[in-house]
Amino acid sequence: MAGKAGFVWYELTASGDVDAAAKFYGDVVGWDVRDAEMPGMKYLIFGKGGKDVGGIMSWKSIGMDNPSVWKAHIYTPDVDAEAEAVKRDGGTVHRPPQDIPNIGRFAVVSDPQGVEYMLFQPSREYAPPRLAQNEVGNVGWHELVTTDWEKAWDFYSKHYGWEKDFAMDMKEMGIYQTFRIDTDKYIGAMMTLPPDGSMGPARWTYYFQVEDVDAAVPKIEAGGGKVTLPPMDVPGGSRIVQAIDPQGGAFALVSTKS
Repeated sequence: MAGKAGFVWYELTASGDVDAAAKFYGDVVGWDVRDAEMPGMKYLIFGKGGKDVGGIMSWKSIGMDNPSVWKAHIYTPDVDAEAEAVKRDGGTVHRPPQDIPNIGRFAVVSDPQGVEYMLFQPSREYAPPRLAQNEVGNVGWHELVTTDWEKAWDFYSKHYGWEKDFAMDMKEMGIYQTFRIDTDKYIGAMMTLPPDGSMGPARWTYYFQVEDVDAAVPKIEAGGGKVTLPPMDVPGGSRIVQAIDPQGGAFALVSTKS
């Protein structure tokens, strides 16, 4: 497709209670939460300062019983055409394009390495204000760990116009390739999973921006979550932590030094 296409919406599908999930993340990340008042299901919208970032729903609301999971929507001007293009290039369409009345049109797909994400084509009248990349409450980093980052890169750069930034040689862990989407600053990275399975399955991880990662750790634990990677400094002046929420959903936080 022509031009660059970035992430426009982040969605948690919770294994349990939606309100409990919203309270946990509201306490940890500092999000404001409101009910979208969608007919037939409970859908909560979260964000900060009047700017929406994403939504929270329950698997049970769509008749399923799966573990909690975070997914992101990538913008497309034509979700039907893009879903077909994903399939032609070795990806999979898990949920064909369908409308969200007065909001837009979406589909659930996966890349050729089997990592799921979503496509979103907004309706013309739907254009909510967005937080800047490093504003508290937004997703400050997008990390793909996969079976072959170079093949994944070929796919995403072809489909969404992403551009490589710097590559970091992590020795035995391989290359950590950062990328830019629609800003001058890199917004994420890709790497290949180690063959020993120590990093789990191929997946996208989304790092929510907070004021202070270390200060967020007690909030994670007090809310019933579990830290899986303690706070650590990373190149570029940021600090991260990875965790699991009380309903089993994996997430991460990042704080950026000014």
